[in-house]
Amino acid sequence: MAALFQRAFRRTDRAASDALVECLHRLYVDHPLSHESLPCFVHESTIGISGFVGRHRLPMRLADREVNGALFSTIMADHRAGDPLIGPKLLKAALTGPQDFSFTETASDVSLAMGQRLGSSGLASYSLNWIRIIRPAQWLADRAARRYRALGLLKGLAGAGDDMLRRRIRPDRQRWLGYARKKAGKAATVQEIDHDAFAALFIELSDRFTLRPRWDAPQLSTLTMEAILKQDFGPAFLASVSDHRGKPIGCFFYHLRLRSTARVLQLVAAPGGEGAVIDALIAHAADRGAAAVIGRTEPYLMEAMLGRRIGFTNTASSMINTRDGEIRAAVDTGAAMLNGLVGEQWSRLIGNHFD
Repeated sequence: MAALFQRAFRRTDRAASDALVECLHRLYVDHPLSHESLPCFVHESTIGISGFVGRHRLPMRLADREVNGALFSTIMADHRAGDPLIGPKLLKAALTGPQDFSFTETASDVSLAMGQRLGSSGLASYSLNWIRIIRPAQWLADRAARRYRALGLLKGLAGAGDDMLRRRIRPDRQRWLGYARKKAGKAATVQEIDHDAFAALFIELSDRFTLRPRWDAPQLSTLTMEAILKQDFGPAFLASVSDHRGKPIGCFFYHLRLRSTARVLQLVAAPGGEGAVIDALIAHAADRGAAAVIGRTEPYLMEAMLGRRIGFTNTASSMINTRDGEIRAAVDTGAAMLNGLVGEQWSRLIGNHFD
């Protein structure tokens, strides 16, 4: 399977590293979300294993009813097998099972079209990446450095210019390119916390959703701790957000590389606190040198993002397959907690290179 991963995603026949083999074994054999009722599938042909689709069990609560989802992750096929139907065959098999719904948040355009032909639906309001640019020159330099590494030397100079610009931006005036050094008004209180405290707050705040995970605190703490280590994305920051009375109104979890983009893995807000938590996240990342903040949309956050100079793009799609009308209604009305930790972003395959 590791050799197939090398060919499918890295376009090489070079032997997989021990670290990658260990990661795949942990992810699809020994992981807490692996379950015997939802095994992964492989496709075999004359060249051996020529396809794979991974599944994990998502224990969820729908109001007062327990339901189980199947989280689809890695799907890959070996073109050398000469069979263009490997992907559709695997996906069709994986959609058939005891799960109440099947879900993925990383569907490519090809996977989305394939899933739609098999009865799945794309979820537009869960499928956008949102971005808030804080330091425009530094952000552009960082983007350029990803293609031409030598240009990374410009990020420090660009950041200094951006800091001068930030001092000139009025705190009460929103700009598309740039973010004020200090925001106007009384801000919420942000406190950095550990993975255990984050897990407890996540469970408390997720109660607002009709469809939500039913992990207990130790399970969620383990998942959160696993999501922290992403060497390509930088150190992780986990924080709680409280209002002026000291009442928790949200929490967030992101990774940040120096003079680069803050990648939000999870943001949860209490009803009415969405705007304050978004502002607290952006301000926290800005204070730590982020060039921009990028995250994944959820319907309940969309209204609060209006007027905050946040842009949207689509690079991968969230997709669901279910015959349960109550699950479908929860998703369609934005009352389902999906993406982030309830998706694939905790996976060690995302944000690590295993060379």
